[in-house]
Amino acid sequence: MKVTRLLVLAVALGAGIVAALLAVKISNREPEPAQIVAAPTEAPRIDTIDVLVASKDLPVGYRIAAGDLVWQSFPKTGIAEVYVNRLAKAGAAEEFVGLVVRAAFLAGEPVREQRLMKADRGFMSVILSPGMRASAVEVKAASTAGGFILPNDHVDVILTRAAPKAGGAGGDAYVSETILANVRVLAVDQQVSEGKGESAAMLAKDTVTLEVTPRQAEVLAQSTQLGSIALALRALRDREGAPPEEDDGSAGGSVKMVRFGVQSTVSIRR
Repeated sequence: MKVTRLLVLAVALGAGIVAALLAVKISNREPEPAQIVAAPTEAPRIDTIDVLVASKDLPVGYRIAAGDLVWQSFPKTGIAEVYVNRLAKAGAAEEFVGLVVRAAFLAGEPVREQRLMKADRGFMSVILSPGMRASAVEVKAASTAGGFILPNDHVDVILTRAAPKAGGAGGDAYVSETILANVRVLAVDQQVSEGKGESAAMLAKDTVTLEVTPRQAEVLAQSTQLGSIALALRALRDREGAPPEEDDGSAGGSVKMVRFGVQSTVSIRR
């Protein structure tokens, strides 16, 4: 009985010593570092500005109505100075009502004031380049690249006329020559912008309005009296270059005109 008590006391004493050691070890342990949670960073602020844009497609010659131009926010960086913004012209959406579109706008495209003009009458004078004239010729679909020449295309004007007879000698009955080159098409009949689908093609007989210089307008008018006019469509890359300049008649070819038995030579521009 005495031995049993001694064993119980020994076990209890050993358990106490182990518990004391564990308590000392736990008390001496370094606390775990607190987790640092990064505060959420705010997205960088983008400065915006309201720019006037077209609310729908605006073709050439279209007269601006209320609601056709609306304000839309754009980032300030990268905005061109030619765009109309609310800071510079707060009432532009109302002021531009009634103006005529000189160059087409697509829906959502920023508005440039230079592409809008006042027009109390027709819009043909609006889309003409400064110093140029609008001259119309009557053509057929067969003589205009199959009828697929559209406004804003560039063409060469070809005159076909009876060949002059010299001393009864034989030869070609007709001759053709290019009298005007790289001329812009302003309108086909009453159409001043590119059509869509089948409506874009010319009819069997149509009137084409060309943008020419004053001298070229004279040559074109005289040539229509000498023979038939055909238009040759130019490639898009061939349109680049300076606009045609006036000449003094010393350069280029010529058209011979006989009136009342008197022959005269009309200089033309190539």
